[in-house]
Order: sequence, then C-alpha cells, then structure tokens
Amino acid sequence: MTEQGTVELETRSGFWFRVRPTRDADEAKLAAFFRAVGPEDLRFRFLSTIREVSHDRLVEMIERRPETDSVVAESNTGEIVAAAILAGDPATRRGEVAISIRADHKGKGIGWSLLEHLVETARQRGYASIESLEDRQNRSAIALEQEMGFVAEPLEDYPTLVRVSRQLT
Repeated sequence: MTEQGTVELETRSGFWFRVRPTRDADEAKLAAFFRAVGPEDLRFRFLSTIREVSHDRLVEMIERRPETDSVVAESNTGEIVAAAILAGDPATRRGEVAISIRADHKGKGIGWSLLEHLVETARQRGYASIESLEDRQNRSAIALEQEMGFVAEPLEDYPTLVRVSRQLT
C-alpha cells in the first residue's frame, strides 16, 4: 500500500524513484540531502549563496499549506535524491516550481521526470501556467525546461535572473 499522494516514476534511463509529499519526520533527511547538493546547485535553487539550508527553511519545505506541494523523490533505498516544490497562486492561476537534485544523481533524468510530474500536478490544480525563476548561469536547467516547452525571458530589474514559463491551458 502506498502513501496518499505517492507516485512511482521511471526516467528515460530506467532509474526508478518514488515521489511523495514531505512530512514532519523529513527534516533530518532533507538536511542530509541538501548537504549532498553541490554548492552551485544550492545557489541556483535558493538564488543566493548559502552553505547550509537552515532549520527555518527546512521547516518551510515540510509545512503543509493548501496551495503548496512540497515533495521528495526517494530511491529504492529510501534516500532522498531530489526535492521539489510547486507553489501555486489560485488568483492568478499560476504555479512556481523549484527542484534540487543530489549531486551524485544528476544526469539520470530525475529532473525531467520530476518536472513532468509537477507540470501535471499544476494542470490538475487548474493552473493556466507554470514558471520557474532561474539564475542565467543555470544553463542545464534552462535547456531542460526549454526542451519541455518552457519559454525563457529576461526578468526586468534582475539582470542575473530569467523567468522560464509554460502555458498549460
């Protein structure tokens, strides 16, 4: 029996992982996960230079909110290999997504499969669009999103950032 909201996904490379909602008991596992995310990827995820993800940020990722889907991707051994969030705004019918992948699991297609899953979640929630704010230097994430039909555009007043968005309806 699987936990409610849990799905199993397989990447194009054949890597299987389970996506499930975060829970209160995940704080220590998420802290360990983010210690295994490379420094540049931490900067890309949080759009600032940080050495460690704080307790407060971890609690925010775990806290249940009606318009937010915070999920982890676990390998068959139960290790967190990716963490993601889809934060929605029902008033504008827009969702914003952010994904982090453990350094030793990059290149396995986890990002693609997880983003595909979050796009479908946003569609089911009735969002008209989904977007991500990316550091211009995060070329691999921007390229992946563009392959999936997202459009990149400069963000006025923030020359280091790009908004990458996709219409869903």
